[in-house]
Amino acid sequence: MDLDPQKLTDDPVQLKQIIALLTADRQRDRERISYLEEYVRLLKNEIFGRKSEKHVLFDDKQRLLFYDENTEPPADENPLPEPVAVPAHSRKKPGRKPLPANLPRVDVIHDIDESEKTCQCGCRLNRIGQDTCEKLDYVPAVFRVERHIRYKYACPACEGVDSDGPTVTIAPAPEQLIPKSIATSGLLAHILVSKFEDALPFYRQEKIFTRLGVELSRATMCGWAIRIWELTAPLIELLCAEVRSGPVVNIDETTVQVLKEPGRPNTSKSYMWVFRGGDPQHPALVYQYHPTRSGQVPMAFLDGYRGFVQTDGYKG
Repeated sequence: MDLDPQKLTDDPVQLKQIIALLTADRQRDRERISYLEEYVRLLKNEIFGRKSEKHVLFDDKQRLLFYDENTEPPADENPLPEPVAVPAHSRKKPGRKPLPANLPRVDVIHDIDESEKTCQCGCRLNRIGQDTCEKLDYVPAVFRVERHIRYKYACPACEGVDSDGPTVTIAPAPEQLIPKSIATSGLLAHILVSKFEDALPFYRQEKIFTRLGVELSRATMCGWAIRIWELTAPLIELLCAEVRSGPVVNIDETTVQVLKEPGRPNTSKSYMWVFRGGDPQHPALVYQYHPTRSGQVPMAFLDGYRGFVQTDGYKG
C-alpha cells in the first residue's frame, strides 16, 4: 500500500482503515519473508547437505532464484543421449553352478523297502531309472600315523661265525626333512602354509590340533619352522636372484611389532620389507624382516643390481 503524507487525515475512521491496511501489508510481508527463508534453507540443504544422488544445479524451480521470466536459462552442456534401439537377446536362466568335476564322488543309495517292490496285482516292480542330486560335503582333517617298517635280513649259514662283514642287512631309512622328527613333509607343509598363507599363528594351530586329538605345542612347531628355513636358504637365495634379474624392482616396507624380541621393548617398531621383480609376466616376491628402516637394507639386497628401482617417497 502506497501512502502520501500530504493526504493523511485526522479523521479517526480513516486512520483506523489506514492502520488496518498497513497491518495486513506487514503480515503479508512477514509471510513472504518466512517463505523465502525456508526456500533458501531447503536449497542450501539440497546443494550442501548429505545426499545419495548427484544434485542438478539448474532445474525449473531454482531458475526462479537467479533468472527472471525474460532471461533465457543456460543451455545444458551435457544433453541427454538419444535413445538407441537394442536388439533383443537371450539370457541364461540363473541357477546353481555345478560342483567341480574333479571332486571325488560318494554314492549314497536310497531305495524303497522290499515289501513295496511288489505291485498290488502281485507283479514284481522293475527299476526304470533314478533321480540324482549332488550335495557338497566336508570331511574334517584327520591325523594318521605313518609306520615305517624296515625289514632286516640275516644269513642262517653265517650265524655264530666270526666275520668282518655285517651279519644283518636292513632296508635303508627314508629321507626326512628334519631327521629324527615325528613330522612328515605333509604335516610340515600344512603347518607353514597355515601360518604364512592362511595367517594362522602357531597358538591357533595348537588349539586346532588339540580338537583333533593331537597334542602339538607351538614351541615344537616354531622349532620346525626355523629348521625348514635353514634347509630352504639356498632356494631363498635363488628367489632373490630372480627378483634382481628383471628390468625393475619394486620395494616397500611396512611397520610390524615383534613380541619378546631380545634387547627391544614390545612397542618398538620393526619393518617387513617386500621386494618384487623378475619376469614382468610372473614376478617373484621376497619378504624380509628387519628391525630398522635404514637405507642399508635395500642397498644390501640390490648389491650388484643394474636396473630401475621403484619405491615411495622414502628418503633413506
